[in-house]
Amino acid sequence: MESKVLLVILVYALSGYVTLAQVKVIGRVVDQVSGKYLHGVRIGFEKKRLSVFSDEGGYFSIDKIRQKSTVLIFEFKGYEKLRIPVSSKSNLKQLDLGLLEMFRHQDMDTKADWATLNSIELDEDQYEVQNVTGVLNAGKDLFSRTAAYDFGSNFFRPRFLGSEHGIVMLNGVTLNKIGTGRPEWSNWGGLNDALRRQEQFTYMKSSPYNLGGLSLGMNMISRASKQKEGIKFSMAFSNKNYQSRVMSTYSSGVLRHGWAFLISGSLRMGDEGFRAGTNYKGYSFLASVDKQIGKKHHLNATLIYAYNEKGKSAPMTQEVYKLKGISYNSYWGYHQKQKRNSREKRVLEPIFQLNHQYQVNENLNIHNHFTYQIGTKATSRLDYGGARILKNSSTIVGGGMNPDPSYYQKLPSYFLKDSTRPDYGRAYLAEREFRENGQINWEELYAANMNSPSKNNAIYALYDDRQDSESWSLNSGFSSAINNIFSLNGSINLSGNSSQSYAHMLDLLGADGYLDVDPFGENNSEAQNDLQDPNRIVYDGEKFRHNYQLQTRQIGAYLNLNYASKKTDTYVGAEFESVNYRRNGIFENGAYPGALSLGKSRGVSFQSYGLKTGLSHKFNGRHIFLMNANYLRKEPVLNHVFSNVRISNEIVKGLKLNTYIGLDLKYIWRHTHFNASLSGYYLVLTDESKIAFYYADGLTGLDKATSSAYVQEVLTGIDRQNSGIEFSIEVPLLMNVKLKGVAAIGQSVYVSNPEVYLNSNAFEGSLDLGKSYLKGYFATGGPQSAYSLGIEYSSPDYWWLSGSFNFFDKSFTSVAPITRTRNFFLDTDGLPIHILDPFTARELLRQESLPAYINFNLVGGKSWKIKDWYLGLFVSLNNLSNNLYRTGGYEQSRTANYLTLKEDKTRTKPLFGSKYWFGFGTTFFTSLYIRI
Repeated sequence: MESKVLLVILVYALSGYVTLAQVKVIGRVVDQVSGKYLHGVRIGFEKKRLSVFSDEGGYFSIDKIRQKSTVLIFEFKGYEKLRIPVSSKSNLKQLDLGLLEMFRHQDMDTKADWATLNSIELDEDQYEVQNVTGVLNAGKDLFSRTAAYDFGSNFFRPRFLGSEHGIVMLNGVTLNKIGTGRPEWSNWGGLNDALRRQEQFTYMKSSPYNLGGLSLGMNMISRASKQKEGIKFSMAFSNKNYQSRVMSTYSSGVLRHGWAFLISGSLRMGDEGFRAGTNYKGYSFLASVDKQIGKKHHLNATLIYAYNEKGKSAPMTQEVYKLKGISYNSYWGYHQKQKRNSREKRVLEPIFQLNHQYQVNENLNIHNHFTYQIGTKATSRLDYGGARILKNSSTIVGGGMNPDPSYYQKLPSYFLKDSTRPDYGRAYLAEREFRENGQINWEELYAANMNSPSKNNAIYALYDDRQDSESWSLNSGFSSAINNIFSLNGSINLSGNSSQSYAHMLDLLGADGYLDVDPFGENNSEAQNDLQDPNRIVYDGEKFRHNYQLQTRQIGAYLNLNYASKKTDTYVGAEFESVNYRRNGIFENGAYPGALSLGKSRGVSFQSYGLKTGLSHKFNGRHIFLMNANYLRKEPVLNHVFSNVRISNEIVKGLKLNTYIGLDLKYIWRHTHFNASLSGYYLVLTDESKIAFYYADGLTGLDKATSSAYVQEVLTGIDRQNSGIEFSIEVPLLMNVKLKGVAAIGQSVYVSNPEVYLNSNAFEGSLDLGKSYLKGYFATGGPQSAYSLGIEYSSPDYWWLSGSFNFFDKSFTSVAPITRTRNFFLDTDGLPIHILDPFTARELLRQESLPAYINFNLVGGKSWKIKDWYLGLFVSLNNLSNNLYRTGGYEQSRTANYLTLKEDKTRTKPLFGSKYWFGFGTTFFTSLYIRI
């Protein structure tokens, strides 16, 4: 504040009380700390609406000031408002105010930060279906913020890319999981304040640490010395995922002798979110310690300990939605008068990191990192295949009915499936039961186990699909300024990951034991989940069903050359990586005896590489052109390497490196009266693979009496093409009001016909179905077009309000690949279906288009400064009109040929109709914080 007073006095002194008749005022606005020129600062008069904006170089000019005295107001997001009184007595024609320093208001949370951080948490649960990119798209520009906040909760994925195509880093070290390629958001959930300092890397652009992918990149910085000194405490309330959250952060700043400390913790709780039965519990802790050693060495140690537990929710068919509504969830039921979810996900994978920076000289910096992570990830589910062995026989019998209350045999449509003899009475009873109850009956499951012929043979059990993992990485990198225009950065990395996955018995639901066999096996031998311990009785806390280890080793190198001139920046980067995968079976599965499931598989190795280049050119400060081009050859993620990884060492046939080619062009126009940007992108993603598990009817070529089986579907050679444009514009209407518009128009389509084969315990070998004719179908389940129009008011008194209307169009259900293979046209005897009608077949295979929809969001906040304390309030309301809509969905693969699919689709209520993801109704999030 003293500096500002001195600045005002200096302006008075320089001006000499000049009479400002027709005087032109000019100046330049800079950041007080960094000296960076500030573009887009709004300069206006205290009592007039007229205003101007600083340009790219921070310059501004105001013509024809006729007043003898006035006050100029300087406003810029994230900075304290600056008031400069101007008054003089002489007849100067131009008054140069020189450099005007603005003070960053780091204690006041900006609107962009709020939208970024809180939209991530609100949408965290939906990452399980990969339809929200969230944090990777929550950048600082208008389009990125809108994509994350207004579009994110509607399953919109910018450029139709999942989070596996972006990179999330902690202090420059990649956190994406080797199994899926995606980051596990729960590993740092609830640590918003401690990790709010971030570096963002735009689409397809390389970073100083690695080449990156096709999507955005983000580096979270946990160094204690980089955080704002002080204490912050906040409370939040919501009705979406969790109900309440408390969070506290302490940062010491840099102390004597070069020490700095950062501690942060949070607790998130909820008995139920917007979806019924979705319980939530999460607690997180972060500690970071810095030590500056001399002038050249800096050490940091960071520990993140985050536990997350949440009840999952299920997609619904249209029949279920009409009976139970948008908040229905079939995964829970009452147990002892308490809601109990059968599908709970629990994640605890602490991260420890050591970081060292060595400033060799002013032109060379070397950084080294060691990262270690260990922990467990588990998802519970109900087993209803409990069996027993008949006395004096090796025959296995048993199994119960699917306890899912939305299982097709429990719905009204099941009793109306025969159009010639519909059972209206039982359909009525089923509908009434489903409407009045429609949840898992836990007491019934306990009763079934208690009444079992042997208490050692539970019919129902609750177990975890669990993975215990351990990973480490060593990274070393450098950045070097070669001269005034060229710089070089690069890195080498070595990493390893090992995991053990198994079924872990949680609760025998009143029984004493569980027989560890597959009741659908062809004989007693094939039914054994572990031939080394046949007919084993499993007890609480023991491993069963499947048990295997996965090992990964990676080594890679990266180099990036940068060129920077006054108007043009360009770069070229290259990366090489070698990875080796291996499976080690601990159980010997009866369907895959010997080395087919037991012991180590052969190693699977890939050598991948990538090239990137890009440039940015500033024509005159207001007009900027950017380009990025990618050619990436990436190894398949570990989950796509083994065709049935739980019980078999078999490697996917025809597996190749994935090829990703991308071009991104962007034009930015920073005008005095508006800011606008226009992007165009073209992406080709080839040779991808996919593995799915489902039960299919209408299979052909099995050479058996049955035409149904539980199968693993393997697709290879999947090619997609993503293209589109992205547009955003901000127009200041008045001094404190601006209009915002965003549009994302594009499409993602299959451009190849991938190969398909099936594996199953029900038949030997693989069932080769040839090509799946997917070419021309849309490849995404989310909206392909999204538009937003909003208006925002920012008060000089640190409160703001923003509303947006959002329109979503061209959402399609994902198609079932098996119905686009030759299996669709063949009868169960392997011969062509002679009654197939081509017109009907085309209609059956037409991709379903979902209706367009709109929603309205309202966001606002207020900040107060009370002496040296800061108080802030944030409120977000989503879908205020409570519109009910489907954001996407997928076809069920149960009906695998023309006859079975036609029979089902011609019913008034299909048994196996598409399952949909329904949007949330009206939701809210509010947070109150205090910073000292």
